[in-house]
Amino acid sequence: MKALDLDAVKAFVFIADLQSFTRAAEVLDTTQSALSLKLRRLEEQLGRRLLERTPRQVRLSAEGAVFLDAARSLMGAHERAVASFEAERRRLTIGISQMIVGSELPALLRRMNEHDPHLLIEMRVAGSREVMQAYEEGALDAALVVQADNRRNQGETIFTESFAWIGVPHWDLRPGQPLPLSTQGESCGIRAAAVRALDEAGIAWTEVFIGKGAAVLGAAAAAGLAIAVLARRTAPSGTIDLGQVLSLPSLPTQEVVLYSALNDRRSRNAMRTLADAFKSLSAA
Repeated sequence: MKALDLDAVKAFVFIADLQSFTRAAEVLDTTQSALSLKLRRLEEQLGRRLLERTPRQVRLSAEGAVFLDAARSLMGAHERAVASFEAERRRLTIGISQMIVGSELPALLRRMNEHDPHLLIEMRVAGSREVMQAYEEGALDAALVVQADNRRNQGETIFTESFAWIGVPHWDLRPGQPLPLSTQGESCGIRAAAVRALDEAGIAWTEVFIGKGAAVLGAAAAAGLAIAVLARRTAPSGTIDLGQVLSLPSLPTQEVVLYSALNDRRSRNAMRTLADAFKSLSAA
């Protein structure tokens, strides 16, 4: 068998991660037809069908699921080989909003390390306002935050995050009782949008749990203590969106934006890997 085309393997990995030719083409800055051609050649070379495609869905075949881990390892080895001549260790300090970081953080860190093993990534997870303040003060090289409206022209929109009313199935809200909420407190813009929507709908509410970060708020929801205002992607196992069940108002989406003033190629590539990783996670 001839050596595998690394671009084709990369295309397969991104299509599998994003479950979409369209989104993969956007991330890889190419066309759907080019990706389709690469994938078809890869499947012909392997003699295996890697993806099952319908007009509405793209998913791994059984053979594609077997090949995916090996494909990831191959791409990781390739990145490490390319970086072997850039052995100088470099530190990047990146701030990330705690509302967009869920259980996928280990996978995100692993992908960053595979991209450049000699790049030391220091991540600081905090509220969006705190992250942006640190970035503006020069304490961070980059910031990934929930969009602040007055900064729209200064950063790169990575994806749009959807939020929901997260709680345990069969939630029992007693008649006449205010809706118990798990939020980050008054300083949180997402909390402000949620309670404003409740007030406009005439729904009484009360905060019974105030914490920091999606994992903490999700724990209160998973324990049945409250309804958490969370990104759907970060909702903990065993919880569901109770918006329709409880006739709650819809929550506005929020843009997630990357701010960075880094100009060298190595740093830009690291930021692109970060952005692509979050795009794939948000589409999963």
